[in-house]
Amino acid sequence: MSLTTSRAAPVRRLRRTGARLRRRVTPAEGFALFWLTLLTLAIVGLILADWRVWPLTMFVLPMVLGSLLLGPRHLPWFVVFVLAGLMLALVGTSDGRELTARLVIAVVIVFLLGLIIMIASFRRSRLGVAGVQGESMLVDLRDRIQSQGMLPPLPANWYAESALRSAGGSPFAGDFVVASRPGWGRRLDLVVVDVSGKGEDAGTRALLLSGAFSGLLGALEPEEFLPAANTYLLRQNWEEGFATAIHITVDLETGDFTLRTAGHPPGVQLLAGSGRWLVHESEGPVLGLYDGAEFVASCGRMGSGDAMLLYTDGLVETPARDIGLGIDRLVGTAERLLHDRMEQGARRLIDRLGSRNDDRALLLLHRR
Repeated sequence: MSLTTSRAAPVRRLRRTGARLRRRVTPAEGFALFWLTLLTLAIVGLILADWRVWPLTMFVLPMVLGSLLLGPRHLPWFVVFVLAGLMLALVGTSDGRELTARLVIAVVIVFLLGLIIMIASFRRSRLGVAGVQGESMLVDLRDRIQSQGMLPPLPANWYAESALRSAGGSPFAGDFVVASRPGWGRRLDLVVVDVSGKGEDAGTRALLLSGAFSGLLGALEPEEFLPAANTYLLRQNWEEGFATAIHITVDLETGDFTLRTAGHPPGVQLLAGSGRWLVHESEGPVLGLYDGAEFVASCGRMGSGDAMLLYTDGLVETPARDIGLGIDRLVGTAERLLHDRMEQGARRLIDRLGSRNDDRALLLLHRR
């Protein structure tokens, strides 16, 4: 090997390393890192110039901004850089600065904040993106998947509406609605699902299941949906991998429907001719418990003026009230609120009923 070749090899390795580093830093992140570095150096300079005016807690500013703008690969090293700047400023002003309890507490607080940011960065590294970008991705994912449950346009003589409320007002909930109208034809499929847990604890599983169930609902025959959903849940191997569901298939021309439940509260139908409410009991186990589950169908017809309510147990069940009494209260409230008009009926009902500490979902279907 020649001397020239041996000298060129380290240069090539250095260039490849630099190229890899440039690829790892996005233009936006590089821009943020540049200005945050300048800000940190400016703070060091200000404190060294006059420590009586500029406090050490100013180092909190670049660390907090870095936690919002930098990715998990560079954020820990930037925090170390800021803390090194803090120590430089502290050592540089040690001659005229008196060591007081206030000064020690300020330094400890800045170091603790840096430690918290670094721990959060290590946890965020599982996602691989910066804080603001990661939150935007999650919000976009939530909106895209939940949009799959939007109710399709219906003929003029049909009205459908869904309403969701989560425990504690969180944007993520364990209850969701999935709808499908294959080919914009006469068949309408509606599913209300309640995932085990509530609020944000169940939100991530609900996001995954809503996308999967939406795909299954549009691809399978009605009698195949719940068995396929049960199989899908079993394959996830979740510790809390169960869910309840109610599925109704409606013929939009005749009003004939088939309703199946999986460990879920029954649907209730308003018979416009008599003014009575009919409870449609259907047998079926909770989804995700065992393979080969069977789901017994309940059939009926929605006549002109009839309405159907599908809901989750958070709307009718509380620790102090049996689910049967909750269904009676739902029916009684629906008689009062839906007597004059059905429009916005699901929202009006869900705001009146159920526990605010549990997820709630309600779907209203009305044949005008």
